[in-house]
This record gives sequence, structure tokens and C-alpha cells, in this order.
Amino acid sequence: MQRHIDINDFNYPLPDERIAKFPLEERTSSKLLIYDNGTIAESNFRNVADHLPEGAMLVFNNTRVVRARIVMHKASGARIEVFCLEPHNPADYERAFQQRGESEWSCIVGNLKKWKEGEVGIDFDFAGERHTLRAEIVERGTREHIVRMRWSADCTFGELLEELGRIPIPPYLNRESEEIDNTRYQTVYARYEGSVAAPTAGLHFTEALMEDMRNKGFGFEGVTLHVGAGTFLPVKDDNAADHPMHTEHFSVTLLTLESLLSRADNIVAVGTTSVRTLESLTALAWRIKCEGNPHEERVVGQWELYDIPAEFKGAEVLSTLVRYMRDKGLEQLKAATQIMITPLGYHFRVVRYIITNFHQPKSTLLLLVSAYVGDDWHKIYNYALENNFRFLSYGDSSLLKVNR
Repeated sequence: MQRHIDINDFNYPLPDERIAKFPLEERTSSKLLIYDNGTIAESNFRNVADHLPEGAMLVFNNTRVVRARIVMHKASGARIEVFCLEPHNPADYERAFQQRGESEWSCIVGNLKKWKEGEVGIDFDFAGERHTLRAEIVERGTREHIVRMRWSADCTFGELLEELGRIPIPPYLNRESEEIDNTRYQTVYARYEGSVAAPTAGLHFTEALMEDMRNKGFGFEGVTLHVGAGTFLPVKDDNAADHPMHTEHFSVTLLTLESLLSRADNIVAVGTTSVRTLESLTALAWRIKCEGNPHEERVVGQWELYDIPAEFKGAEVLSTLVRYMRDKGLEQLKAATQIMITPLGYHFRVVRYIITNFHQPKSTLLLLVSAYVGDDWHKIYNYALENNFRFLSYGDSSLLKVNR
């Protein structure tokens, strides 16, 4: 099927001064734009509960940002930055972070032209002793390279990153990471290590706000999608449909699915990564319905959901997954997705409402917003620009509500 989306139709002027370079002092003090079926209002994020349906279920991405950037040097003194994207050997995140002594990762390498061959390294202190980390490229790619790292300290790779790594803040902030980013570029509910970018819509929540919302009858559940650097890749083709979507790994538990099923008509996705995870569940459920199993090892394709009947949604999707997992005695599903949500006829299946920040021009995330609100994304973004909203990762938030 021939698909065409002119990415130039999803451009807007974003002055550099409107990009939030640092977080506000208080997480909940950000502004909140409320889009409700064509009308726009403005509030403060601490009041978000006042604008949500009673008893709504909020779904977070509980991934945790890792200190994925390691600065090393060649013997000549040349500075080399290794940005760890995803584990290669072992390929499983949990196992990779528990590796001792050696691990291989798919990485972006800064100053690659200075690293033609040989090793780079860094010396560091651990447990009162001096140790070394050495790295070599074992397989070169066009953008990403497989880097083997070996270290002498008796620690896991996760502990090594905590000791040597730096938080990989978004490139559009145009600054080095600072101490404040170690805590503020992390959601308060972050749990499972694996992301190189934060699910930033969740940065506005505090434990106090969540507890207050629980007391008002709102529900909270977590899914896990490890955010890759591909989320920042610009759409270079004029036809956005030709943009190859990156692969991101996700998981969801049976307990979470059972909880979501109990409030299937009122699911609020906190952030686009939660949207991508929840909507990708539709593909797994449809595979069960048609083929008898979800084929977790098969990546959810970029356009796979467009071929699934629009009527297959909501409680039917969730109940299909719940029944399958109960029958098989499974506590968790793990899969990967390349889903691309665009205004090119996409039907939302699981997500009812969306909380999200304001995204870059000509980005796949803006396409997702447009798929949900239609051409009104222009109205939303014009209002935000005209009313001093702060944009991108550390910026303000929006609550999008469309009756479907």
C-alpha cells in the first residue's frame, strides 16, 4: 500500500527561547493546557485531577533512565564518548546490567574519526581501589557500532554506569548534563533501568500528587518501554511514511492488564511512550485471536496496526491478552515495537486520553498528537506559543481529550 504524509505540514516555528533548558523548581508547578474536543483551557499541572474523568486509570512508563554516556580517552589523549543505546551480548536488559567484567552494547560513538582502531579507556576508583575500563569496537555500522567493554572492578555493568556514566539529556537542550539532571530527568516512579531518554510527560508528577489522586479514586498502573535514542531522530524524508521507525522493547504484567481491563473505558496514557506500549498490545492480542499466540519475538511492525479492524479495541484487546496469559500461566509479556502512529487513518484502540508535553516540529511524536486530535494540533500549539508555554522535555504539559 502506498502511503504519503508530507512532513512539512507538521512544521511550526519554535524559537530557541521557548525550549525549556532546565526544569522548574517544583515538578507540579508547570502549566497545563487542556484540550477537550476542540476547546482549549489553561490550568496548572497540580490540578490535573480536576480535568480527568472520575476514576480514570493513569498508565505510566516506569522505565528508568541510565547514565548511558561514558567519556573515555585514547592513549593519545583524544576524547571519545560512548553512548550506550541497547545491549547486544547479552541482548536482554536485565541480564546486561548484571554482567560482570565484560559486556557488549550497541552504541553511538562521539569523535569516531579519532577512534580508527585499538582501545579507549578510563581509570576509576571503586571500593577503595583503582580500576580500569577498556573499550573496543568489534563491529562498525553506519550510525551505531557494537562496542565491547571490559572492566577490572568487581561490579555489575549497572554499577559501572552509576559510577562513570552521565545522564543523556536530549541534544536539543544544547548543554552538558548537570547535577540537577540526575534527579529531575527521572520520573519519581522510575523502576526498571534501560532508557536513554526519559518519558518526560511523567516528570510533572510527584509522590504527593499521586497519593492525593489515589485518595480521589484514580488508579495508577505501570508498563515498561525502554526509550531509545531513535526517539530524537528527525524525519528526514519529505514523505514521513518513508521514515524507518526505531525498535523499542516493552513489557507488561498480567496484574497490570487485569487492572486496565477493570477500567478499560477510562485509560489515560501518560506520555507518548505509554501510548506506543498500550497501542502495541493490540497487535499482540490480534495475533492471539488469529494465530493462537502473540509471537512476542516478532516485532510489532511499523504499519501492523493499520491492518487490524478498527472494531477490535478496548476491553476486547485487554481481555484477549488476559485470557491468554491466564491459560498459559504467564505473569508477563515481553515484546518490541516499531509502531508509527500517524494521522494516516490510525485508530486508537486502548488509549482514551493522553497527557503529553509539547514536541519538536516535524517529529514522529507530533504526528502521534495529530493522529489523536486531527488538524487541531495547529490550534493547540499556536495557543501554547502565544501563551508562554515552555516546550519539549523540561517544558509544560497538555491533557488531550477526544470523545471516540
